[in-house]
Amino acid sequence: MKKILLLGSGELGKEFTIACKRLGQYVIAVDRYENAPAMQVADQSEVIDMLKAEDLDRLVQKHKPNLIVPEIEAIRTEKLFDFEKKNIQVVPSAKAANATMNRKTIRDLVAKDLKIKTANYAYASSLEQLHTVVDRIGIPCVIKPLMSSSGKGQSYVRSVQDVEKAWEYAISGSRGDLVEVIVEEFIDFEFEITLLTVTQKNGPTLFCAPIGHRQERGDYQESWQPMPMDAKLLEKAKVMAQVVTQNLGGAGLWGVEFFIGKNEVWFSELSPRPHDTGMVTLAQTQNFNEFELHARAVLGLSIPEIELLRSGASAVILANQNGENPTYTNIEEVCKIPKTDFRIFGKTTTRPYRRMGVVLGYDRLDCNIEELVDRVKDCAANIKIQVQA
Repeated sequence: MKKILLLGSGELGKEFTIACKRLGQYVIAVDRYENAPAMQVADQSEVIDMLKAEDLDRLVQKHKPNLIVPEIEAIRTEKLFDFEKKNIQVVPSAKAANATMNRKTIRDLVAKDLKIKTANYAYASSLEQLHTVVDRIGIPCVIKPLMSSSGKGQSYVRSVQDVEKAWEYAISGSRGDLVEVIVEEFIDFEFEITLLTVTQKNGPTLFCAPIGHRQERGDYQESWQPMPMDAKLLEKAKVMAQVVTQNLGGAGLWGVEFFIGKNEVWFSELSPRPHDTGMVTLAQTQNFNEFELHARAVLGLSIPEIELLRSGASAVILANQNGENPTYTNIEEVCKIPKTDFRIFGKTTTRPYRRMGVVLGYDRLDCNIEELVDRVKDCAANIKIQVQA
């Protein structure tokens, strides 16, 4: 049995904890607030500010973990190098966690060092500088904070009048203490995918079937697997994903996002951990869901193959107001729908657009994916959240 220190205890961390517990491991779930989702299923929990290096030091000295698994961006990631030097396994590696927690670091690595195709981009650390950068990149464009999660702080800019609002939104949605944004050229892509990529300690890099997804406000709303696409473009995405993950090093599951055009592939983003769009694998679309794959990879357990078993779709259940102690209605109606399931994450507070759960659906591999997505969307919309305001 290994002792795992999980830094970040949201819904993704909760499913990862469940996967680890099924493999006989001991998990300490950490977050900045009490009773976070992963804490509800972990062996122990801690509440700290993970941006404070001294708090991280204290935690590691107290628990003496075998593995440290970052699940969020708001971590003083440079400390992970110190822990790695003490022979504590950082997942997937300290280099990967540090690089991918900041869009500037990972984008420069991918575009400049590894020469992988991305959208044109530039950075800005003030509103004045942002206007200059937007003028150079061109409109329309996309503005994002350098450190954020689940699309928070991301804006699509259609005119010069949108720039100031986009700046304010990006800074307000930024995690950590960075006051800087990235401006990206808007790419006229056909669709976007998440390519879940698994690197192993003693085995080949494996890929899940591509996952399609739709976003609003920079956050995913629905995802489905498999995403039908040209085999040559998929192979190009796999090569890109393997190059980046090999450079960053370590074992684990990565969520690598790509824009797919008619004849081109652009690298978009990378997460060194299970991806929100990958929750579709909870519909048992594969022989192992993304959390089980991550757990096996980081523990050094062999994964001989990833097999696609059936089609699946997911749709998020969103809150629409601020409140506490949420309750859910119409769940019974969802239970009556064949080949449909749901997960409630167990978050104790709500705010507008906060992700509180997910509806899952599945069907045969040759089913109509659009109909499957519509089914889970309708079910998610029918689940109502009531709170104490």
